[in-house]
Amino acid sequence: MAKYRKKPVVIEAFRLGNDPMPDWFCDARTRNDVITYGKKTYHDPFEENLSHAVIRTLEGDHRADIGDYVIKGVKGELYPCKPDIFHITYECVEE
Repeated sequence: MAKYRKKPVVIEAFRLGNDPMPDWFCDARTRNDVITYGKKTYHDPFEENLSHAVIRTLEGDHRADIGDYVIKGVKGELYPCKPDIFHITYECVEE
């Protein structure tokens, strides 16, 4: 049995509900590859706050909750990642 190491690649990501939505995420929303959902607030019933997103992938729909990372992969694919897994797997690259 052989062992393998993941190749170092640079990805783009943001934290849903914590960071501004990047253009590539907004473009995916326009294409309906990502559906975002809001919840009404009690103090203003017309104000909607983001509650979660559903990301359509080749493997099916995946839910991203507030605080989850949304990753743009090396081929432009989008997928959610829980914060604990994200921090184990990725480190920040200076721009």
